[in-house]
Amino acid sequence: MSVRPKRREGLRALLWLSPWIAGFSIFFVYPLLSTVYFSFTRYDLFTLEFVGLDNWRYLLQDERVWISAGNTLWLVVFMVPAQVIFSLGVAQLLTKVKAGAGFFRTVFYLPTLVPMVAGTVAFVFLLNPVGPVNQLLSWAGIAGPDWFGDAAWSKPSLTTLALWGCGNTMVIFLAALLDVPKHLYEAAAIDGAGAWRQFRSVTLPTISPVLMFSAVTGVIYALQYFTQAMIASRVASGATDSAGSVFTPGYPDQSLLTLPQWLFHVGFRDFSMGYACVLALLLFGTSMIFTLILLRQFRKGEEVLS
Repeated sequence: MSVRPKRREGLRALLWLSPWIAGFSIFFVYPLLSTVYFSFTRYDLFTLEFVGLDNWRYLLQDERVWISAGNTLWLVVFMVPAQVIFSLGVAQLLTKVKAGAGFFRTVFYLPTLVPMVAGTVAFVFLLNPVGPVNQLLSWAGIAGPDWFGDAAWSKPSLTTLALWGCGNTMVIFLAALLDVPKHLYEAAAIDGAGAWRQFRSVTLPTISPVLMFSAVTGVIYALQYFTQAMIASRVASGATDSAGSVFTPGYPDQSLLTLPQWLFHVGFRDFSMGYACVLALLLFGTSMIFTLILLRQFRKGEEVLS
């Protein structure tokens, strides 16, 4: 092929790719470069002043950044695996149900249709110190904790809320499990493999792409965790938006303060947009690192399982 046809082919490819290139440049590259630029400025939406590395130096001195980062990391390490394992377990059970399978699938999926705010408010009500859950526990002779009012129980309570709303992940796993070829299980059973061996040698390798997708999206979602933690803190603390009221996110004892919440507070309450851009870049970099680590680990896991 001569140079001119190659060039024409390249121009034709660029023409077809131009809508994606334009969207990627406008909605990703430009905002990212702007965030990097504003991270070196003192910007309050009205005045702009270049301050160099001052915002980045302050990042090392801001205690709430490390508190919020620790809480967010807790959600990634504990909430995401719990949600993936629970969703996979429920999906596995639903594949075994014969009578009323559609009913049970609907029951487990319905919580995902509840709006986040309404679901969180309802959960805080159910788990308040004198709520229905603690009353049931008291009848069994168990003293229920102050779920969302105790720093030791607040994040596990949010994890319980996440498990309750795992319908989307459950449906994805259910579709993957139903798509596993039956003859693979039959061949494994003939070779003498039990239920656990079949799950490890047949199910996991077959659904590994779905497992990877759920883990990666779960980690990204946990790193962006905002609404449920903010609403739970507000409702549990009794804070309102009335005139003169002041609410600092993270109640109780900053245990529910996540990095996106602190970013929002810095940017839209303190109007320190330059420092908020630093936090946004920190969040973006953390998401990239976690995603790359997960992708690498899943590749290694596929090699071991195969």
